[in-house]
This record gives sequence, structure tokens and C-alpha cells, in this order.
Amino acid sequence: MATLWNKGTEATTMVEDFTVCGDRVLDLRLAKYDVIGSKAHIKMLESIGLLSAEELVTLTDGLDQILAEIEEGSFVLEDEVEDIHSQVELLLTRRLGDIGKKIHSGRSRNDQVLVDLKLYLRDELKTFRDETLQLFNTLQSLSEKYKDVLVPGYTHEQIAMPSSFGLWFGAYAENLVDDMYMLAAAYRVINRNPLGSAAGYGNSFPLDRQMTTDLLGFDTPVYNSVAAQLSRGASERAVASALGSLALTLNKFAADCCMYMCPNYGFISFPAELTTGSSIMPHKKNPDVWEIMRGHCNRIMACENEISMLCGNLHQGYHREFQLLKDVLFPVLELMHQCLQMADYMISQVKVNEHILDSSLYDTMFTVEEVNRRVLAGMPFRDAYRTVGIEVNEGKFVADKTVNHTHIGSIGNLCNKQIAELMAKVSDF
Repeated sequence: MATLWNKGTEATTMVEDFTVCGDRVLDLRLAKYDVIGSKAHIKMLESIGLLSAEELVTLTDGLDQILAEIEEGSFVLEDEVEDIHSQVELLLTRRLGDIGKKIHSGRSRNDQVLVDLKLYLRDELKTFRDETLQLFNTLQSLSEKYKDVLVPGYTHEQIAMPSSFGLWFGAYAENLVDDMYMLAAAYRVINRNPLGSAAGYGNSFPLDRQMTTDLLGFDTPVYNSVAAQLSRGASERAVASALGSLALTLNKFAADCCMYMCPNYGFISFPAELTTGSSIMPHKKNPDVWEIMRGHCNRIMACENEISMLCGNLHQGYHREFQLLKDVLFPVLELMHQCLQMADYMISQVKVNEHILDSSLYDTMFTVEEVNRRVLAGMPFRDAYRTVGIEVNEGKFVADKTVNHTHIGSIGNLCNKQIAELMAKVSDF
């Protein structure tokens, strides 16, 4: 197997298979970013005299050709090549001769991998931002559309007080604002440049790390070379934490949808083609999409802990365990994309029951409204509470199903405009 670190001896096939694992397949996601990082690196090498202007042009053209092959789908990681970094350098050397071997001057595979991962995760976070915004906008639209349709609110899974579909949809939209804070924070953690830290202890070449920082669009370098290596694992954990926040929101929303779809509630429904049936019960319309989403989100939330457990007992510097982080995080990225897209697809086709309160089952959720009316009329709260309670117990309570909630964030004052303005600010990264 062709390796960047080969010094004349070869690992046995058994050792190679065990240490490389599924890294080769996962590495294909990083191919584009490896080329982008290498282009910035060689431009910097030319600026400090380690490459001639002619060599820079030749190498840049060679890297551009590889990038075009990656984008058109013809790039492959050959069976005998260890990883994506080896493949890129090997192709350059085949096509350009010994000049291809010069691209690795001044860097280690450690900072090379780090910059690839950061560039990749940065793009992933932007995609999650866009998918979250799409779901946010759908929820806000539904909140406005159904703002006057009442639905029971629950505490302890018991009928509690009046809520509304506007309040329900809007609540999850605003939760996504908090999740966007987490995505933005992860982006800031990711968006610092490790290139030039080499194996974690810098380099004797006069590398211009600010130049590569600017070329790659990072906010700042990771100034301390050891800190750059310490960011391995920490970067992945920051992303996993943000995704865990999103997953918790979707998990709760999926759980609500499962409950609301149950015929005992009958609050919402979906077209038959978005539900599944039973092999024996012809009447069933199962919420399989929401159940699978609920399960996937639990798995996504576990990712942060798995990363912490994998990295928590490692001292400074590089350790091969870091390679396993891709096995942990990359599948979770795909799951999160699927869940966000599916949630938006499903909820955009929701059907809301606008006649829930026709049932007397929900009359008691208006007891607090009645207590408040009596308090406003001059009765002490404890007396109002007691008398209404007695009426309920004696079966004499008559529900007045009108509500007048006007404070910020209540049924009659959803503040969707303010929430949208907040989301616009938070998502600007």
C-alpha cells in the first residue's frame, strides 16, 4: 500500500486492514478539501521561496485538474493507496514528476487532515444552517396559518390549559433559534486555521500561517501549534453538540406528532402515502416516519458522548484513535440531514383538525380561564380557584371557550416577527 510515511518497510496486510478500517471510504468526502487546502499551502510555499513561480503554476494546474475530476465524479481512491492525501500527492507525482513531491513541504499529515476536516465541517454546518432555516420558515408559516385554532395543552400528559396550533408550531420554530446558536458556535470553533502547525510542534520553515488563514477564509489561525492538535476531537465534539441540540428539538417534535396523530387525540393527520399500514389491521395509518426520526435523533444525541469517550483519556499530540472520529461523526451528519429534510417534507403536508374543541372532553382545560375571569371581577384568587374546583367535582362547570391572551409569547401574541428577526441575526455565519 502506498503511504506517505513509508520509510522502506511495509506493514502486514492484517495490520493495514485493522488500522485503516473504513477510513478510505470516509476519506472520499475530504477529497475536495484536501485539494483546496493544498492549493493554499503551495501558494504560501511560493511566497516564502520554497517553490518557484513556475512550480506554483504547474502544481496549481495539476491540483485544479484533480479537483475537476473530484467534482465530476471520476476521481477514485486506488486500492493500493492508503488515503486521500496519499492519492492526491501520488497523482501529482505521476503527472508532473518529482515536483509533485514538493507539496508536502512544511506540513504534516496531522495538520493536513485537520484543515481538510475543518473545511469539510464548515461546509456541513452551512448546509445544516440552510436546512434548519427551511424548517423554521415552514413552522412559522404554519404558526401564522393556524394561530387561531385552539388545541389542548398538557402537563404530566394530562389536559391542562388552552394552547393553539400557532403556539405549538411557533414554539418549535423558536427552539430552532436556540439550535442555530449552537450551530453558529460550532462554526466559530471550526473556523480557525490549523495549517502550519505540522505534527503539533510547528516547523523550522518560515511559514506564513496568516496567509493560508486568509486564503482559506478562516477567522484566525489556531495560534499555538499544540492547541491546533488539541482541536482534533474538540472540533468534532462541537459539531456533535450542535447536532445534538437540533436532534433534541426534532425528537420532541416527532414525539408530539406521534401523539397528535393517534386517533385518541386526532389533532393532526397526514396524507395516507406519508404513513404506513399493518400486515393484519387494515385501518392502521402508522406514524413510522416520525418514529424513525425520533429514534435517529436519539442516536444523534449520543454522538457527542461517544466522541468524548473516545478522546477523553488522550494526552496532547496526535493519536491514531482520532481516525475513528470519522466513523462516529460522518454517519451522524448524514442522519441529521435526512431528519431535517424529512421533517420539513412531512410537516409541510400536515392536516390540522380545526374542530378539536367540539368534544366536551376538553371543557376542563378552560378552568384557569374561568378562575382568572372571577379574579378580574374582584374575587380573591384562592376563593376563585376553590369554587371553580367544586363546580368541576360536582359536574356543574360550564366552559366558556373564549380566550384573551395578549402578553408576549401567548396565544394572542405569538411574536413570530420578532422570532424571525432573531433567527436572521443568529444564522448570519
